[in-house]
Amino acid sequence: MQKVVTLLYKAIRKVILLVRNGMDKLIAWIILYGNNVKFGKFETNGFPYVSVAQGGSCIIGDDFQMNNGNIGNPIGRPQRCIFFVDRGAKLVIGESVGMSSTAIIAHQRIEIGDYVKIGGGVCIYDTDFHSLDAESRRKPESDIKLKRNKPVRIGDNVFIGAHSTILKGVEIGENSIIGACSVVTKSIPANEIWAGNPTQFLKKI
Repeated sequence: MQKVVTLLYKAIRKVILLVRNGMDKLIAWIILYGNNVKFGKFETNGFPYVSVAQGGSCIIGDDFQMNNGNIGNPIGRPQRCIFFVDRGAKLVIGESVGMSSTAIIAHQRIEIGDYVKIGGGVCIYDTDFHSLDAESRRKPESDIKLKRNKPVRIGDNVFIGAHSTILKGVEIGENSIIGACSVVTKSIPANEIWAGNPTQFLKKI
């Protein structure tokens, strides 16, 4: 009896997922197009949160794949992918990039190369969000004005482990690997493995 119920459950679940995936892709297409994102072919489980401010620019290359929430890659800390591009800022995502529950916040410029794999729950920021001066943070005007932004660049074939955070001014060289739950505060050369909080060099590839 249990075997029959299990088979029936899996069959119904498969049909529901097929219908849902079609709806998710349509909603994602509307969200991207409505935010003036330039994008090519993509696949999605769930749909992202996207906000591109006036004067901002977001470009996503072909064969882009994303998982949003628990759908597609249920490894914990689920959320929709977030793409936020501030006024005058630019976000460029290359071809054949895959990500799950990723938050990318561009206040200046973030560039992600081709064939990059970004693990679940990764956050990429090119800004401090707030001034580092305590007195300035008391007033919203000076807080925003004195925040520091520096571009982020992630090279081709990079693999960023789940739940890692990439901070402003970081450049990660091609083929390098960032271990899970790392906090990357400084640039990393090509063909190396780094991990930790803050990240430390482990070995060359």
